[in-house]
Amino acid sequence: MPWITTIPFDAATGKLKQLYQRVTGPGNNVDNIMMMHSLRPHTMEGHMAIYKYVLHHKDNEIPKWFLEVLGVWVSSLNDCTYCVEHHFAGMKRLLRDDARADAIRTAITARDVAGAPLDDAQKAAMVYAQKLTQAAGQMVQADVQALRDAGWDDGEILEINQVSAYFSYANRTVLGLGCSTDGDVIGLSPGNSDDPDDWGHK
Repeated sequence: MPWITTIPFDAATGKLKQLYQRVTGPGNNVDNIMMMHSLRPHTMEGHMAIYKYVLHHKDNEIPKWFLEVLGVWVSSLNDCTYCVEHHFAGMKRLLRDDARADAIRTAITARDVAGAPLDDAQKAAMVYAQKLTQAAGQMVQADVQALRDAGWDDGEILEINQVSAYFSYANRTVLGLGCSTDGDVIGLSPGNSDDPDDWGHK
């Protein structure tokens, strides 16, 4: 059970019901992380807007599977099992290479960036995300230059930054309110990247 009161789908009314209807998956399932916002629906609206625009938007240029890798990485660094499980399942589905996905997760669990089956640019993104997650106050311009040197352009660097920052926000929402995966359908995500207002999970 979460540490604060949450309102289930069947008991929702008004604005909350409208938002739940937008984020539902199969069988009217609402992910527990969204249900954490039920006493203040406007915060769910803000969360979903950031999530959809940062991670699931057609104008991102980095492949979504790798953005999910960054999400799993940041969540693992923050000891957020909830987000690790959800986003590893999504990453594995998008990557369509189970052996490679499992090897990436093994490297993440071991904190072994060098051993991950990723290219050098992707590993540099993971190094950046780790420092931003664990030592944000120590970030320096050279950390961004290292991403440029690895081959990322500045728009892609912004994507890496925003996904890393979003997951620390999501992790703290989960960890600070006692959110668990109980009852969730693991790995669902908004599939329609072409429409930022389509929040449906499938």
